[in-house]
Amino acid sequence: MLFNRTLICYNTKLAVGNADCQLQLPYSGPDFGLMHFSDMEVSMSNTERRVGTVSRGIRCPIIRQGDDLSEIVTTSVLEAAEYEGFSIRDRDVIAVTESIVARSQGNYCSVDDIAADVKAKLGGETVGVIFPILSRNRFAICLRGIAKGTKKIVLMLSYPSDEVGNELVSLDKIDAAGVNPYSDVLTLEKYRELFGVNRHEFTGVDYVEYYGDLIRSCGAEAEIIFANNPRAILPYADHVLNCDIHTRRRTKRILLDAGAKVVCSLDEIMNAPVNGSGCNEMYGLLGSNKSTEDMVKLFPRDSRALVLDIQKKILDRTGKCVEVMVYGDGAFKDPQGKIWELADPVVSPFYTDGLVGTPNELKLKYLADNDFKHLSGEALREAISESIRKKDDDLKGNMASQGTTPRQLTDLIGSLCDLTSGSGDKGTPVVLVQGYFDNYTND
Repeated sequence: MLFNRTLICYNTKLAVGNADCQLQLPYSGPDFGLMHFSDMEVSMSNTERRVGTVSRGIRCPIIRQGDDLSEIVTTSVLEAAEYEGFSIRDRDVIAVTESIVARSQGNYCSVDDIAADVKAKLGGETVGVIFPILSRNRFAICLRGIAKGTKKIVLMLSYPSDEVGNELVSLDKIDAAGVNPYSDVLTLEKYRELFGVNRHEFTGVDYVEYYGDLIRSCGAEAEIIFANNPRAILPYADHVLNCDIHTRRRTKRILLDAGAKVVCSLDEIMNAPVNGSGCNEMYGLLGSNKSTEDMVKLFPRDSRALVLDIQKKILDRTGKCVEVMVYGDGAFKDPQGKIWELADPVVSPFYTDGLVGTPNELKLKYLADNDFKHLSGEALREAISESIRKKDDDLKGNMASQGTTPRQLTDLIGSLCDLTSGSGDKGTPVVLVQGYFDNYTND
């Protein structure tokens, strides 16, 4: 029935837990009378579960260096549960964004710290800087430090886009120009001749001009070329900083095999303190973000103790065993801008043991369309439920599991959390995911 009249309140009460709730019903004319739950065919005795996975952004205080993050996260989650009327359950996932972990640790370094490390490791003369991503937040401030630690930078940009999909020039323009991006090395002059000025779709920045001007503003000479083969940098520089993220080990191996004298990846810059700075022993500058004009927030350092402490606090206060993870960028691709979101080295650097592994799921629509195509209604429901209850511990190769996204749990859940929390002003740097490990048979 469709109602469009003014709402009025009747004295009908619904018992929900320990609370009585007033039910507001629409008025539909003088003869409408009182509506009862039986009239709406609502069965209050039906306890069948109707909701699966739920992802909640949890609001927290603004985090500063030295804050007790474990206590803040625990208290924020439990207060949210109390205020919003939900319960913590076993195998819930509490996810904490890497940003507030690093902030609480005070894991920062300055542009000058980066400059000192680059100069010490790469000699301070001419350095080839290859395959950086195009980002004001992620790489530009690192480039300032790199430039301050050298006399000349030969900047080699991959094209038509960077590693995570930020476009320098469209594929249509590449095709029209007859350029082979796999083999052709372009000078800046040739690039401008063929493609002109290309501004980023979202930021409006011409990163070729922006990075060149930034290098020169730091007192270093800048030369820019475009290529996708790491060896293309060697006629210009034999000291190389390769700035790619997910392909960095292969790139470094290729350069060393081809005769480069010194090669460092970004994970080898700021992987130890410089003049008392922060650092990241595993990832260096990878996963870092701009903090101020002169400071970089690094990826969080060892936080295994943090996730275990939050897990213990929740267990002590609720009796429930939850999983806990630190997450950064999600592993998904924007279909409009064609940008792969994962600019961090990993989705989740630290997590509790229950998040190790991949899902082991059956495809319900496959079972319905194949194994049980002759069934419907309750018989179909029970047959599928029985298949789930009896499924093997490892479904690899089973046709009924095809298309069930067998990726790492931390990558899947971290991507969900990144989309939930966002990176702006939502104020929810903690995410509570409930029901992720449940299936169709769980009540």
